[in-house]
Amino acid sequence: MEHFSACFAALDDPREDNVRHDLLEILIIAFATLLCGGEDCSDMALFGRAKEPLLRQFLTLKHGIPSHDTFSRVFRLLDPARFEACFLRFMEQFAEAARGVVAIDGKSLRGSLDRAAGRSALHLVSAWAVDARLMLGQVATDAKSNEIVAVPELLAMLSLKGTIVTGDAMNCQRAIARQIVEQGGDYVLALKGNQPSLHEDVRLFLDDPAREPGEVDTAVEGGNGRIDTRIATVSTDIAWLRARHDWPGLACIGKIRRIRERRGEQTDATVYYLLSKPMSANELNRVARAHWGIENGFHWVLDVTMNEDWTRNRKDNGPRNIALIRRWAMNAHRLEGSKGSMKGKLKRAGWDDAYLLRVLTMPPKNHMQ
Repeated sequence: MEHFSACFAALDDPREDNVRHDLLEILIIAFATLLCGGEDCSDMALFGRAKEPLLRQFLTLKHGIPSHDTFSRVFRLLDPARFEACFLRFMEQFAEAARGVVAIDGKSLRGSLDRAAGRSALHLVSAWAVDARLMLGQVATDAKSNEIVAVPELLAMLSLKGTIVTGDAMNCQRAIARQIVEQGGDYVLALKGNQPSLHEDVRLFLDDPAREPGEVDTAVEGGNGRIDTRIATVSTDIAWLRARHDWPGLACIGKIRRIRERRGEQTDATVYYLLSKPMSANELNRVARAHWGIENGFHWVLDVTMNEDWTRNRKDNGPRNIALIRRWAMNAHRLEGSKGSMKGKLKRAGWDDAYLLRVLTMPPKNHMQ
């Protein structure tokens, strides 16, 4: 309880009257519910009643278990920016685990779409530590087109020293590249038509058949009835490019040709990259492949295992706050350290009280052991 109290110390109770249930206890019940695979405020109330004897081991519950209306009211009113600051305070303890590749990408919560109220689906931009498989932070934006505005805010929350930040072509912006370098990180940014002149110069140079290709790295992977081949090349011979475009921190450029064969059909596409430090072709292949960990290890788990897109949280701050608890629960299961799929851990937490208590009460210093 002391640990949770410290994390939530800066969080104000948004309820002004008729307060019967302690805010910290509401948050802990909600967190435990999502640790067990629960999805919404109704599940929080059901979980609380089913697990009341267990919860009373560490909660007072002076007025019993809150109703689903109470949970809903709290999360609709709770300041999401302050709540996310609490999450960042918690994740500061694991800063060392977040070194390596940090992927930046956005995801819409389809279930938050409210046509009757004229509200579009909530779009969250997240930072994902690929090697540690942890979500480091999130920022909400009104629409996918506004990621360019949200990403600098997200980066400002993070310690980037010792990281390589990856992003898609939408986030290949001068201001974002400059911010990453100024915060002590490096970047590998996909380059496409939103930087037309720079993209064309890089493409013509790297695709020039008269140019000595230098080091080439080929990676081949198979699975799910397909064969993927990725051919990477890099070049640091770019003084001319820096002089022409003055791109912040640019030290290297590269390209990856991706060939996919599936059911007798083949696709062939080439992606170009800007890098803030010299890399081998093998390292570029590895880092670019790691970026997609945010889709496979994060977005896919949220949608398929934790059923996020079908969760009907729509009103006020509710979708954003409950989405953060869901991500916090995912992190907690991974920090617990035992082997097993996320699906299995969610079920185990619901079935095995000892495991649930271990995830809830393990001292932070033990999470990374």
